[in-house]
Amino acid sequence: MTQSQFDPVSFLASLAAFETHESVEDARAFLVDALVERGVDATVDDAGNVLATAGDRDAGPHVVLNTHVDTVPPDVPFERDGDVLRGRGTCDAGGPMAALVAGFLAAHARDAEAENGGDGPGGAVTLAVTPDEETLSEGAHHLVAGGPDGGPVPAIADADAFVVGEPTDLAACTAAKGRFQGTLSLGGENAHAAEPESGTNAVAALEDALAAIRTFDDRTDAPPVHDQLGAATLAPTVVDGGTATNQVPAQASVVLDRRSVPPETADGFRAALLEHVREHVAAEVGVDFAFTDRETPFLEAWATDPDAAVVDALVDAGASDPRPFGAATEASYFAALAPTVVFGPGVLADDDGAVAHSPREYVRASDVEEAARVVERALLSLLDA
Repeated sequence: MTQSQFDPVSFLASLAAFETHESVEDARAFLVDALVERGVDATVDDAGNVLATAGDRDAGPHVVLNTHVDTVPPDVPFERDGDVLRGRGTCDAGGPMAALVAGFLAAHARDAEAENGGDGPGGAVTLAVTPDEETLSEGAHHLVAGGPDGGPVPAIADADAFVVGEPTDLAACTAAKGRFQGTLSLGGENAHAAEPESGTNAVAALEDALAAIRTFDDRTDAPPVHDQLGAATLAPTVVDGGTATNQVPAQASVVLDRRSVPPETADGFRAALLEHVREHVAAEVGVDFAFTDRETPFLEAWATDPDAAVVDALVDAGASDPRPFGAATEASYFAALAPTVVFGPGVLADDDGAVAHSPREYVRASDVEEAARVVERALLSLLDA
């Protein structure tokens, strides 16, 4: 495989010039044009995903390369300083996208050579770029649930492995915690503050509820510490309650942030939380928990066997040793279908603080180039195995 006809750094520099925190249309069109100009049959589906496939699925493994084109606000203008590319999206996830596109185009070039009597790839590679990973992940959800009978769409339905582009500092990341968010509500009964015993104080009940939250993962049936991800966490983040300063409050609530580990699911977490809090607050206090509204499932925890073929291929190709990834990603959706690895250039944070999603977002051009080489070598290994 060769990337001689595709420069991932130049591609990234052009891509990062587009503002993608409000609309991805221009950046997505640039991606499609870059593929079409190189002879790729690239399409945009009804959910806004860019899809393209190279190779023969009947000839060997099918590897799906996924990343996202959107960014978080505000936009940070692109600039280059030697080896350092700065700006919104350079790290998350333009750099990883450039590496994946390089790998895909190398596979596509081999496919084209096969039409002229050369050796084609022993399998297929699909590029699947989603439009809204930073918000609701409707694109990724469509990929895994928008096909026949509510299953995966045909483009990825027979995937044997997924490589998800994110800033991992060139490590092959094989697991990530999930993230659930919701509101725990406590119900009481209003009364005059001069006669507090005549009502049920929901704000006062927060004391017992917060104590229950602190001990939630000490339960005998709590998820065990995961061998890759460690322990799950549960943090109260926002508290609200009461309506008048001289009235016993009938309502109080606390927003909770859950970082889960396998095998915990969203439904399992909710049921266990309600049971645990109910055991710790007074019987006259009402207890309920509702997830924050969203049209797609939360990104649940996932883990891939570090000895999976796709992991070995990436590590043998030059990726750093397997480790967990520090943020929730759309890999959560794909890991339920096939072994999944998160990989790419860039870091979420460095010694000076936050990088991804921060005003100082950057990626090193040399790391983008190395990531492209790793992806190409890994695909060559997987498809020619």
